Amino acid sequence: MTTTLDWYGCATFRLRTAGLTIFLDAYIDRVPEAEGTGLTADDVDECDWIVVGHSHFDHVWGAERIMANTSAQLVGSYETIRVMEGAGVPLDRMTCVAGGETVDLGQGVRVSAYPSQHSCVWSHGQMSQPGDVCVGDLGLSLQEQQVRFLELAKHLAGLGENAVGHLTQSSQGARGDGGALVFLFETPDGSLLYQDTSGHWSGVMRDLRPDVAVLAAAGRGNIDGEPIQGSLAEFVARQVDLVRPRRLVLCHHDNWLPGFSIATDVEPIRQELARTAPRTELLELGYLDATKILPVV
Repeated sequence: MTTTLDWYGCATFRLRTAGLTIFLDAYIDRVPEAEGTGLTADDVDECDWIVVGHSHFDHVWGAERIMANTSAQLVGSYETIRVMEGAGVPLDRMTCVAGGETVDLGQGVRVSAYPSQHSCVWSHGQMSQPGDVCVGDLGLSLQEQQVRFLELAKHLAGLGENAVGHLTQSSQGARGDGGALVFLFETPDGSLLYQDTSGHWSGVMRDLRPDVAVLAAAGRGNIDGEPIQGSLAEFVARQVDLVRPRRLVLCHHDNWLPGFSIATDVEPIRQELARTAPRTELLELGYLDATKILPVV
């Protein structure tokens, strides 16, 4: 067998393994100015499962259309399921997880959910390059973070007509990220860790040993509830050192919403990996290139 990964941009992938087609997140549509595949969620006509890391629009929007066009089942947080139910998806086609559950996807494939953290999106406006060092912002209360987040909302509202229209169309009334999750897939070809935002609980991550890790590389990293005191490149390398995968795939690092996201320079991450985790191979995926990721030989 061979397990392949197709990147749809942002943090969305199509995982094909053991005869199953599994979408990791479901955000495919883009504004005209953004990088991407040129496809929309309506173009997906084959899917067995959708596994969603958290309920922000750039991760969950599109799942409702994929499910309308296929017989797919969905695994996600309780907030993700609430959002999807509001979009008309039947509850009997969805499985709620909060961390600690293992779901049998069939064909010898299982996925386990673990609690995680969202990136410190409240700490910045437009994203910065991974080599930029950020310090401070420690010990803020939730209320203080929410005030900062309002500033981000003002920034997004000024991105232009296409972006604002996209944000309005994709808004599904989510109350927050819904509790970010990471997922460990066990397949006949090996194991894969999937993370769709730059945050983690150190105690959770250090006990996972995937063959391949998909890790987010965007925004301000969140370590155990506090923003990293350093760079995003250092954050990614620290995660790789925790989970020690044989191969690494980055996500969320393309320019998926111009004016907020950026075209990420991967070189600082590559340099940190060479210093911290030289045995991990960095795979740089293009859009929809069906990269063979497992088995690792």
